[in-house]
Amino acid sequence: MLFSFLIVAVFILGYILIAFEQPLRIDKTATALLTGVLTWTLFSIGVSSGYAVPFEEIFHRLGLGFNADAEKHILVGQLLGHFMTDIASILFFLLAAMTIVELIDMHDGFHVITNLIKTKEKRKVLWFISLLTFFLSAVLDNLTTAIVVVSLLRKLIRDRETRLYFSGMVVIAANAGGAWSPIGDITTTMLWIGGQISAWPTISTIFIPALMVMLVPALVLSFRLKGKFPTVVEEVDFKTPPFQRNLIFGMGIGLLLFVPVFKSITHLPPYMGMLFGLSVLWITTELLHWKKAHPEKSEYSVIRALRQIDTASVLFFLGILTAVAALESIGSLQALATTLDRTIGNHNAIVLIMGVLSAVIDNVPLVAATMGMYSVEQFPMDSHFWQFVALCAGTGGSMLIIGSAAGVAVMGMEKMDFFWYFRKIGVLAALGYLAGAGTFLLLAHR
Repeated sequence: MLFSFLIVAVFILGYILIAFEQPLRIDKTATALLTGVLTWTLFSIGVSSGYAVPFEEIFHRLGLGFNADAEKHILVGQLLGHFMTDIASILFFLLAAMTIVELIDMHDGFHVITNLIKTKEKRKVLWFISLLTFFLSAVLDNLTTAIVVVSLLRKLIRDRETRLYFSGMVVIAANAGGAWSPIGDITTTMLWIGGQISAWPTISTIFIPALMVMLVPALVLSFRLKGKFPTVVEEVDFKTPPFQRNLIFGMGIGLLLFVPVFKSITHLPPYMGMLFGLSVLWITTELLHWKKAHPEKSEYSVIRALRQIDTASVLFFLGILTAVAALESIGSLQALATTLDRTIGNHNAIVLIMGVLSAVIDNVPLVAATMGMYSVEQFPMDSHFWQFVALCAGTGGSMLIIGSAAGVAVMGMEKMDFFWYFRKIGVLAALGYLAGAGTFLLLAHR
């Protein structure tokens, strides 16, 4: 009992430190990694000290073979190894996807999109940006999309106050767009890789509710934004010729879209499809630049792309998912699920609350905890429960600027004030969240 309490206490303390990353000035990745290691360290020490763990029950629930004669430390290692296999599949997927996106950016590929905006009317630009962000984040991811689109806005809009409204809408649209695609948001990807959801049923079920999450705030905001703004015309010094820009952009987006198709054809894990796409694009870039001298060729290499991707985010997911696995191993998540079922009872209400909490607490550990709390035996693959989790966890974070990776990125790029976002954008995000959740529940119970 003591070691269970200590593990939960370390996890909660780690959570608090992650939530207060900005004022404490301690990077959340360092906290997450330490939390993950400490929880398993306490678990291992507790087992060695005689702490009773129902290994047979745990191994059976996870579908693992249980050896009653094995020593306890070996069982702990097998348990950790099982979880690390699942965690590694998510990390490999992220690394490959981020590298593909970085390769597209290194070849100026995203200018194919940014060159499409010609109008100066604020409302038209708002709708173009919102729809562009919504669909682009489903193909890339909400973090990358937010960075790309806000970079575009900084070239288009001089007035900072007006640009902040647009940037806030980017956060909402990026999170909404990422929720309905298995590769658009890390939480949806986690559910997809974990076997809780599959690609097409998720897209077909969540698309309309996610669209409502974006449409309602955009509609309200379009009444506030009137008139025109001057377009900033800048000469762009492209590093690559048009053929290379278009080729890498087209191939990159196409290979990202091919990942769900690859999984359905081969029945291999999604990260294999993403690694396939990376390898094809890698070979293509090598052939495009093979005549160039080494210094120039290295400017477009995958090696350089790997140096520039956000590796800290990948390590953050590693720490969080490892810590959540420890909670699942001691049965805390199952106990929490039982308590919620007993006190609240309604699973839709539980998921709605989780979505609101994701604005305060990172949605990655929330979804990871939910995956540990409820099994596919209780809620089969593609059940409305798991799809509702994907929608709420992916979009609830928009209510606060620190509630999502996209929001944190925009906050840093635009130096956006926490309370300004809460007053001006947070209410709109909440309206969109409730509209999307309500639409989902109406469609689910037709």
